[in-house]
Amino acid sequence: MNNITIKDVAKETGLSTATVSYAINGKKSLPEETLKIVFDAIEKLGYVKNYSASSLAGNTSNLIGVVIPQTEPGKAMVFENPFYSEILSSIEYNARQKGYHVIVSGTNADEKYFNLANQRNLDGIIIIGVYSADFYEGLKKSNIPIVLVDSYLNTHNYDLVKLDDYLGGYKATRYLIDHGHKKIAFISGTLKEGGVNVARFDGYKKALEEAGITFSQDLILTGTIDFESGKTLAQRMIETMDNTAVFCTADIMAIGILKKLNEMKISVPDDMSVIGFDNLNIANYCTPGLTTIGQDIFKKGQKAVDLLYKAIKSDESKKVNEIILPIDIVERESVRSI
Repeated sequence: MNNITIKDVAKETGLSTATVSYAINGKKSLPEETLKIVFDAIEKLGYVKNYSASSLAGNTSNLIGVVIPQTEPGKAMVFENPFYSEILSSIEYNARQKGYHVIVSGTNADEKYFNLANQRNLDGIIIIGVYSADFYEGLKKSNIPIVLVDSYLNTHNYDLVKLDDYLGGYKATRYLIDHGHKKIAFISGTLKEGGVNVARFDGYKKALEEAGITFSQDLILTGTIDFESGKTLAQRMIETMDNTAVFCTADIMAIGILKKLNEMKISVPDDMSVIGFDNLNIANYCTPGLTTIGQDIFKKGQKAVDLLYKAIKSDESKKVNEIILPIDIVERESVRSI
């Protein structure tokens, strides 16, 4: 049985019990150095907070829900796309620094997630991606703080963290055009209203229009955002198109494309240029290295936690916060000039 108390943690750190309590419960802004001292001591001593007692006393659970999209039955998106594991790692780390634990749920678009939120007395929810209108209506009934990540459907005015995905799609396509390519395929996940893929698609079309290149629906392919879908769509691309380059809206799909092209003895970038989006860690280890639109996935998770934490601790109505994180082109070896 764990008998370590806050007093023991305070003694170990040399801090007051009040400071330790603030750190554990996330009720006061403390320097990162102080938080690290407290949580290092907690780990060393094996202190376990009594969340049941805390919840009864303060009507809080110190639990944050995180929702990730489940696009197909049985698909574990966190394993299918490393983007989710990277952003979840950031959310978990930053939430833990503020005294919160994370419950992750992959949900279908029609699932009433707010039932779980109420049952578990969640203090707040971070929602990644876009869902049906009914889903957001259900969350609205839960009356708890919510932060959206990568969504353009914000009819209920929640706090939001995203990129300028339109600009990202434009820059990726412009980069290929600047390297002499005119027949540029577009491969992405589902083009869902309010989702990032639509914004990136619009950026793609704008770059073509600006360069005087006629848009062709025949150069568009969509599937699921995973490695195998990238491979399948690469095969279809080679069989049905005469393009010299492809812009893929997710690195994990782009890596599938690289794999399939290699299997088909099609050289990248000599025979086909490929640019992705995300700058996942694995993009640097491909052969060739994947040129991509880079985003700071860790910071995206961090900002989402920061916004949710402020919303949880605020008792007053506030203006909606929207954070747009920067993007850049990460050049590697998968695009050549023609």
